[in-house]
Amino acid sequence: MAVAVIVLAAGQGTRMNSDLPKVLHHLGAAPLIAHALAAATAIEPARVVVVAGHEAEEVRQAVALFCPEAEVVIQAEQLGTGHAVATALPRLDGFEGRVLVLYGDTPFIRPETLRDMVAARADVVVLGFEAAGPGRYGRLVTSQAGLERIVEFKDATPEERAITLCNSGVICADAAILARLVAGLTNANAAGEYYLTDIIAAARAEGLSAAVVTCAEAETMGINTRAELARAEALFQARARADALDNGVTLTAPDTVFFALDTWIGRDAVIGPNVVFGPGVTIESGAEVRAFCHLEGCHISRGARVGPFARLRPGAELAEDVHVGNFVEIKNSILDEGVKVGHLTYLGDAHVGERTNIGAGTVTCNYDGVMKQHTEIGADAFIGSDTMLVAPVRVGAGALTGSGSVITVDVPAGAVALGRARQENKPGLAAKLMERLRAEKARRAGGKA
Repeated sequence: MAVAVIVLAAGQGTRMNSDLPKVLHHLGAAPLIAHALAAATAIEPARVVVVAGHEAEEVRQAVALFCPEAEVVIQAEQLGTGHAVATALPRLDGFEGRVLVLYGDTPFIRPETLRDMVAARADVVVLGFEAAGPGRYGRLVTSQAGLERIVEFKDATPEERAITLCNSGVICADAAILARLVAGLTNANAAGEYYLTDIIAAARAEGLSAAVVTCAEAETMGINTRAELARAEALFQARARADALDNGVTLTAPDTVFFALDTWIGRDAVIGPNVVFGPGVTIESGAEVRAFCHLEGCHISRGARVGPFARLRPGAELAEDVHVGNFVEIKNSILDEGVKVGHLTYLGDAHVGERTNIGAGTVTCNYDGVMKQHTEIGADAFIGSDTMLVAPVRVGAGALTGSGSVITVDVPAGAVALGRARQENKPGLAAKLMERLRAEKARRAGGKA
């Protein structure tokens, strides 16, 4: 059965106390809306429509990054969830199938739950949950015939507020039925808004069937405040750690490792304590990331070792058996098989050939103040400690640079490059110089007195 998804993401999120739209606040190193879109795309929908409002252009850019096939429509006035869905429905004209309505600030709904809703045999399906403390959630009023109606807390009677089966807001219905029911909504309620939830009562009035699919309460968690965002982050990280362990990844101190939404780690990889994953990290089976590393936008191949205290930035590509040690930063660089970069080094916009050794304190000087420049280092080269490679520059295969060299021109294959000033020794000058400096220090101290 064909499925379309509408994601509501127009709200400002006033309680976040932020200039940033609520759905763009980050959870697991990705905007909240990215989580909703990930669940949506996992069920392979035919169409995805996102309803934006507050700071719509920023939302549009995020949607384009995480779900390029999605269409974005603008809800100029936020007049309720029913009005938001009405804004999206014209983009689904002619679509035949089921429509799921999701929320950009509800990040934990599983694709399996969405599939259960699509498969449910009812004209309209609502996702509900049994709440330990129902609070101000909308209540699901049911009977033997199924779901009768949804009552918002502010409109509920005391008897209805005693119900513990609560509304998540997620709804699934046939496209034609949804369009007809939404078109009939009114704003005759305490908030003066068009409630999407009112379509249940309207459907039952038409003799249509309505049902509830339930899930765990944690799955429906919405984010409205920064405190809730912090709790959601803790929940996300706990789940990500558990998934990694279940998938055969060793986490030596799980509670200290922080994952991103798209982190991918192969089995038998080892992750040390206090490792932080930004977006876009892929680690192959058998690799090791040691303590206190920060990784983003990088790929680490089988058998490679990274850290401790290393930083891999976007575009870092480590081939098999590469060793990147402590206080090394790699950015937009390819390190071929067997390369060793032990410590205290920056490699940016570079390609390093197989088995090359990079000495401590090496820097690729890749930025000229306007553009980034490339450094090419061949296989089996030896870059001496404290070498400054002033890009653009090429060091040939099997070449060697002397420690402390500043390399400004290409080094041929097999050559030795020395790019440092000649040393001169001045006998006896050290004592005289220190005596003069101490006298000057004493003079200045006396002047202050």
